Amino acid sequence: MKKVGIINQPISAVISELGHTDTLTIADAGLPIPASTRRIDLALTAGVPSFVQTLQAILEELFVERAIVAEEMKAVSPQIFAAVEQILVGVPIELVPHVSFKEQTADSRAIIRSGEFTPYANIILVAGAWGFDLG
Repeated sequence: MKKVGIINQPISAVISELGHTDTLTIADAGLPIPASTRRIDLALTAGVPSFVQTLQAILEELFVERAIVAEEMKAVSPQIFAAVEQILVGVPIELVPHVSFKEQTADSRAIIRSGEFTPYANIILVAGAWGFDLG
């Protein structure tokens, strides 16, 4: 049994399988998840777990080279965007239209669904190479 870190087996497994430039998406409760993409559903009730809690836990175990968010996040949910910037200090954050963001999630190895109800609280994390922790 793991001593520390993420104890959720599907999340732990998908992180260990990621290679350089593979992507992992953390989503709010409402983001459509393509049928072809692995869904890891953590949502219990509204806000549990939150997007920020989920992101922080994932970053304890994942090297992140860059991140992608919907440009709408900055205007519609500025508190989430500010939290992302604060958590990902030094990691480039790419802004794309939400339509494009949703299309890109189909390439993710998995989408982790949080209980977050805040609009546009979604992020695609691009895995970095071993030993190059930018996040």
